[in-house]
Amino acid sequence: MVIIELVSLLLSGVILLLCAVLFVECGAALWVVQKTLDTSDRSRSQDDSYFRVQTSAKSGWQASDRPLQFVVLMPAHNEEMGIAECLHHLLTEVDDPGQIWVVADNCSDQTAAIARTLDVNVIERQDSTRLGKGYALDYGLRHLESVQPDVVVMVDADCVARPGSIRQVASLAFQQHRPVQAVYLMETPASPSQRDLISSLAFLFKNLVRPAGMAQLGLPCWLTGTGMAFPWSVIRQVSLSSGNLVEDMQLSVDLAIAGYAPLFCADAEIMGRLPAQGSAAKQQRTRWEHGHLQTLKTQVPALLKAAIQRRRLSLLALAIDLAIPPLALLVLLWASSLLLAVVMVVWGGAGLALAGAAGVLLLSAVLLGWWKFGRLLVPLSAILAVPLYILWKIPLYFTFLFRPQTQWIRTDRDKLRTAED
Repeated sequence: MVIIELVSLLLSGVILLLCAVLFVECGAALWVVQKTLDTSDRSRSQDDSYFRVQTSAKSGWQASDRPLQFVVLMPAHNEEMGIAECLHHLLTEVDDPGQIWVVADNCSDQTAAIARTLDVNVIERQDSTRLGKGYALDYGLRHLESVQPDVVVMVDADCVARPGSIRQVASLAFQQHRPVQAVYLMETPASPSQRDLISSLAFLFKNLVRPAGMAQLGLPCWLTGTGMAFPWSVIRQVSLSSGNLVEDMQLSVDLAIAGYAPLFCADAEIMGRLPAQGSAAKQQRTRWEHGHLQTLKTQVPALLKAAIQRRRLSLLALAIDLAIPPLALLVLLWASSLLLAVVMVVWGGAGLALAGAAGVLLLSAVLLGWWKFGRLLVPLSAILAVPLYILWKIPLYFTFLFRPQTQWIRTDRDKLRTAED
């Protein structure tokens, strides 16, 4: 019984710590004031200092006053259904179509042909053994060696940026000489189910609430896969050539350890789409969450080690934040710790107080984040469906224990569009 009680106390204590960190992040996010970007932002000419490279003693690496040179790099695998719409939006964000580079990666459709009709640069890659977005991005960067822009902005082929956002993150990345991540959110289907709404809320917490809170605390954020801007000299210091399920998280770790922890830009926004079809949604969530858990398992120790060796608070903050599992799994772990603590009370266990405190912090964090950022997106009544959403996720977590996904598979957007149409 002593061993079981110690396990109960340890589990409750760890869950309490994770919930406390989540509560602090969500509480800090309450102070975020999002500025509204409008089309007037992109109307600024190249003479505007906002988009110019400025000579600065602080930046050292800067040499002249000239227009900021940035390119948009877009990996695209069989995106013929939506790439034209995405590129039409991007063309309003640049001064010349030549600033956009599309990597048609292992495509078997008309993706490359459609992109070429819009006069953007198109490079094609065919490699059936090296699959994954990371390989496509690395291929694109190697082609950009002849250009060497000031900044590279990476945007997925199923996303649309809010006007001014691309220039915003490009300018900030150059000014700070660090990677910059825009707010990446998901548009729900036209007639969302309760599960769609809760999934949107979970995505909102991961990509807006928590990083906004960390930014308010002066801490770095995680890259989220699209709407990312990198100074050229920084992105060439790390390798993207891998089939990692969540290449953005691994890239965040590599850059942070190299001394370039990403910054969060709450004033820039890019929108993707949640899959409308159940199988596509499950495929997407499996890739994201299995990749997240694999990264948690391998990179938390690496970040902690680097934080100690380099004495960097930013690395410690990223390690602790990464240790927080996906929200649904955190609720499951808390419920397990509470159940075990309740059972142990019969034998005089002391873990119930810790589990109870963790529950209060967890609930408070969710309500704070929902009230500040999500109440217009998800009605409070929909939160009552959270238990059903968690039940839907349980098989996904059991699959990770016994048969984790290891191969990068793109979400089937052809089916998504058919369902929406």
